[in-house]
Amino acid sequence: MTGEQPPTRHVVVMGVSGAGKTTVARGIAEVTGLRFAEADEFHPPANVARMRAGIPLDDADRWPWLRDLAAWMAARHAEGVSTVLTCSALKRAYRDVLRQGPPHVEFVHLDGAAELIRERMTRRADHYMPASLLDSQRAILEPLDADESGIVLEVAGSPDDLVAATVTRLGLPRRVSVGGR
Repeated sequence: MTGEQPPTRHVVVMGVSGAGKTTVARGIAEVTGLRFAEADEFHPPANVARMRAGIPLDDADRWPWLRDLAAWMAARHAEGVSTVLTCSALKRAYRDVLRQGPPHVEFVHLDGAAELIRERMTRRADHYMPASLLDSQRAILEPLDADESGIVLEVAGSPDDLVAATVTRLGLPRRVSVGGR
């Protein structure tokens, strides 16, 4: 052994709230075996309280959270574990912080019509992010730049189609099935 890090893959499923990040990321984890994490679970209680109250987070609220996410990916990389993480990652600067974790991060931007996403948000139960914050998220969203590793997918597709497109377009390895499944 040369002491080199084992190759890992780190995928961030990004987009505004209600785009389907969690559903797609969980599907990617199931198909590939990448370790899943939900960025919302990394928010401190003060951030959650602000969002529940309909108050958008500002950059000062986000920086420590983003650094924690980058550190989580870096720690998994050090263990030789590939990851798939949900994170809004709305601004280039936020994605830059995430890229400070493992050596390479790929993004899957779930994008689509505001009306469709708002309708999905209103159907969700037990989520602290109100549909009223969708417009503030869309206002600050910066699409992936040409030099950022990633893909953009239209959210109108089925979750299974979005998972399959991600796995294919990013060339992610599929989990080896056991028992002929």
